[in-house]
Amino acid sequence: MMNKAWIYVALTSIFELIWLYGFNVASSWWHWIIIGIFILLDLNFLAKACEGLPTGTVYAIFAASGTVGTVLMDYFLFDESITGEMLFFMGIILIGVIGLNIFDVNTKLEEEDEDHLTKQEDQKQQNERRI
Repeated sequence: MMNKAWIYVALTSIFELIWLYGFNVASSWWHWIIIGIFILLDLNFLAKACEGLPTGTVYAIFAASGTVGTVLMDYFLFDESITGEMLFFMGIILIGVIGLNIFDVNTKLEEEDEDHLTKQEDQKQQNERRI
């Protein structure tokens, strides 16, 4: 089952792009109120994601999805151009986020192994005391 925190990461990434889109199209005061609501919801999802995942990983994904998503949104919705250099650096951003996620998983596995070994040692000592 997917960790609930990852759902919040996806939501914060999507909501970030929604309010950034709003910055480009807002033309009246009530548009800015709606944008403000999306920003507040976005920050709420960001905080919830950080409760279940390391903050560095969450923020890296948040920033990367915002950066890459904004460039793609500008290209597809606002007829901006994308250069080869931009694609190259977006690729580096994505590789960095994937790398952070991989090493975060490895760190968690190592910590779980250490916790498991510590618990086994504690149980062994308790059993020895009983004997």
